[in-house]
Amino acid sequence: MAHIAVLGLGNWGSAIARIWLLEGHNVKGWTIEQEVYESITMENMNNKYLPSYSLEGLDVTMHVKEALEESEIVVLALPSSVILNVVEEILPYLRPGHVLLDLAKGLAPGKRLISQAIHEMLSSKNMHNPLAVLTGPTIAPEAAAGVMTTALVASEDMSVAERLAATLSTPTFVLHAASDPEGAELWGAFKNVVALSCGLVDGLKNIGTLGGDNLKAAIFNSGFREGCLLLPKLGARAEVAFGPAGLGDLYVTATSPHGRNRRMGEKLGSGLTLEEALEEMVMVAEGVRAARMFRDRAEDMNIEVPFVKAINTLLDGHIDAEECCRRMVALS
Repeated sequence: MAHIAVLGLGNWGSAIARIWLLEGHNVKGWTIEQEVYESITMENMNNKYLPSYSLEGLDVTMHVKEALEESEIVVLALPSSVILNVVEEILPYLRPGHVLLDLAKGLAPGKRLISQAIHEMLSSKNMHNPLAVLTGPTIAPEAAAGVMTTALVASEDMSVAERLAATLSTPTFVLHAASDPEGAELWGAFKNVVALSCGLVDGLKNIGTLGGDNLKAAIFNSGFREGCLLLPKLGARAEVAFGPAGLGDLYVTATSPHGRNRRMGEKLGSGLTLEEALEEMVMVAEGVRAARMFRDRAEDMNIEVPFVKAINTLLDGHIDAEECCRRMVALS
């Protein structure tokens, strides 16, 4: 039995806590949201982010120090926009035996990967806690319901990844160990950009224009192709594209009705502005931030990224969804 702290109780943090609770692990959860804390404390359920799934046995707190007490594995189930702030908050309470598992993906300020930024924060305090990244095709409600789910645990130290995979895998949540956290994290972020773009098609279909499965397939293909060209230049191993963190995660995020980035794209495709779509979202859609970051990183390296450029032009309000899709299809 492992002692696990899950920091962040959104839909994925709650789902993964449930998976490990059912496996018999000791799980503590931390949230800053009063309504989430009260819902879990009084009803054993996260009604805001993961309704209908019991979290009985989850010890929940709003004090991060309490969450880390007696824990061995610290799971960072947080949006990329806030994860480094939380890491800064927990540094005084980390023990040498704590292993960090990062569920966020993408680039931190300074155009570093989030995992690289965490390593730098640890090193600045002369701390050397092991760090791994978890990513893959993991739709939270399905994983919480016991649907067979696979994901990748990647660490520069393969022995860390193997130990985490062995400890945290369950009969329905199968983790594979890997030694390329950069590739896993880059694809974990880029897939959100493609999902956002595929969602445009569903929005266009809703309003009776050119949306349909043929168009979505063409956009999916264009996005995957650009990822295969761009991400190795940013540090990913080429083979990651064809595993759970690449094509697997990309497929489910771009097609599942549960995918928040696909849903965000659907709102944009239906004619909402970026600001209007963001106001309607309960959960964070990472694809918007990721699209900006990949555009900036590519520009810094003089890399042509027409797919990423097209979605950013839409987000900036300079073209509509239909024109964005036409530009993407022209790349197929």
